[in-house]
Amino acid sequence: MSIIDSIKSSIFVSIHPAGTPFVVIFSFVTVLIGWVWSPLFFLGVVLTIWCIYFFRNPNRFPPDDKNNRLIIAPADGKIVEISELVPDEEVGLTKTKFIKVGIFMNVFDVHVNRSPMKGKIISKNYIPGVFFNASLDKASKENERMSLTMDVGNNKKIGFVQIAGLIARRIITSVDVGSELKTGEIFGLIRFGSRVDVYFPIESKVKILVGQTSIAGETVLAELEEKKELKKTSKK
Repeated sequence: MSIIDSIKSSIFVSIHPAGTPFVVIFSFVTVLIGWVWSPLFFLGVVLTIWCIYFFRNPNRFPPDDKNNRLIIAPADGKIVEISELVPDEEVGLTKTKFIKVGIFMNVFDVHVNRSPMKGKIISKNYIPGVFFNASLDKASKENERMSLTMDVGNNKKIGFVQIAGLIARRIITSVDVGSELKTGEIFGLIRFGSRVDVYFPIESKVKILVGQTSIAGETVLAELEEKKELKKTSKK
């Protein structure tokens, strides 16, 4: 790729389809208020550009993972929690300890959500709730959210939860039970500041730290334990 192509790919980024109506509305209002009072036109242009920026959907390139062992970040943002706990029933996992990673997205992060692994969605559960700041731990239990459970093969399952934030009022999930996703494939979006939690087996090797910034579809959160084959013993 040439330098010019690289610059173009950085500037001219596509937007998620869910953002198109908002961009149209912002553009229309900008023209309208500019016609009524010209000084407001500049403000409208700034807000329209921000709207386009918010719904941007840049290309992402998941790492090569032929054995489907890497757990990739489902969201851009800041790692605000790494803990070991028994997930709530709504997550759809067994009543044993899992590792939980919480990723907080502020209003300047890309809000398109991507699948952490390759697998099949086996449960989907919407939970109505309130709208606390998504960076707080209690947001995982009290905010409006959508929980998805995925079978990733080798008798292993993971869970990931889209959580609405203080400003967010809309969770978009474009998959259902039975949907099969590839690692890094888009499965949804949350509007205007939010959080995504990921649950994976306790024996996994965590690859990130609290405070680190993640990139959806690219940052490796953890690696599943490699399946060990039993050695055959010969009988004498």
